[in-house]
Parts: sequence; structure tokens; C-alpha cells
Amino acid sequence: MTQTKYWNQVSGEPDLDVGIANAMSKASSVALGIALGDSERPVICLDSDGSLLMNFGTLATIAGMAPKNLYHFVFNNGIYSITGGQPVPAPDVEYAKAAEACGYAVAHRFSDIETLDNAMPGILSSDGPVLIEIIVKGEPQTDGVDQTWESNARLPQQLRALRKRLTGTDDWGSGGPYI
Repeated sequence: MTQTKYWNQVSGEPDLDVGIANAMSKASSVALGIALGDSERPVICLDSDGSLLMNFGTLATIAGMAPKNLYHFVFNNGIYSITGGQPVPAPDVEYAKAAEACGYAVAHRFSDIETLDNAMPGILSSDGPVLIEIIVKGEPQTDGVDQTWESNARLPQQLRALRKRLTGTDDWGSGGPYI
């Protein structure tokens, strides 16, 4: 998910950012859990068309749970960026329409940055779930995916730190997790 590379360069609170490139297609599922766990905090999910296609049922799950604080950005570039730029199998899917059909409160589709920029204040003041589909140029990631034993171990550590920051506790109970 190329977009997270850019987000990491501008984020003001990196300890609240959970990068899950190694868990392709699960960004929206993780964001849903965070949104339900802390309904007072806006949750922004940076997703891609390729990842969303691999977990398409999440649109219905998110709509059914109806978190008012979830803003689901889908960068539609028509390719699987992190695996070399292969085309997605269904390049004509309109994710905003699919989200509306599933029951998202609001869905938008943008193909130019100026229109998106002008709409952002209204979007971020809307009750969610909100899906924002952004048509972007495909940019294959040529430096490969940072998938090592260390990067695979980082996700549970990030999630544990995030849970502690949001809830003030590190007590997972007797069921784990074992990290």
C-alpha cells in the first residue's frame, strides 16, 4: 500500500499509525476494530483497491457495525502496487457505489485533488462510516515489501502499544495475546 509510505512522512502521531502492509487486505478490518474500540476518536483508514478487493466483504461488515468515526480512504490505482504493479482483476469497480450499496452512511469518489481538498472539511465532519475513493495514477513499488521476521513482529507490538495508548491498560486478560 504505497499511500502509507507518504502518510508516514507527514503524520504527527506515529504511535497511533498502524502500518499493516504485511497483512495485505486487512487495513479496513483493523480500522473497524480500532473505531469500535474508541468511538470518540476519528479513525482514518488508508486502503487500496487491490487490498479491498482481497477482503471485499469488509464493506458489508463495516456498514453493518456502522462506526460513526471511521473514514475509509481507498486509493484506486488499478494495480497491486506492492507486488510489482500487476493489474487488479476488476479495474472498473466503483468502490464508492459498492460502499453505498452495502450501507455506508456516506461515500464519495474523486478524480482530482482540488475537488477532494475542497470537500475534505465536509467529509471529516460527516458521521460515518464514510468511504472516500480517490482515483490515482498507478505507482508500482519497486523497492519490495519490508517483510522480514522483524517487520512481522512489529505489527503485534504496534497494536499492543496502540491499545495501551487508547485504553490506558496493557491487560489482555487470560486469553492473550502472547507477544
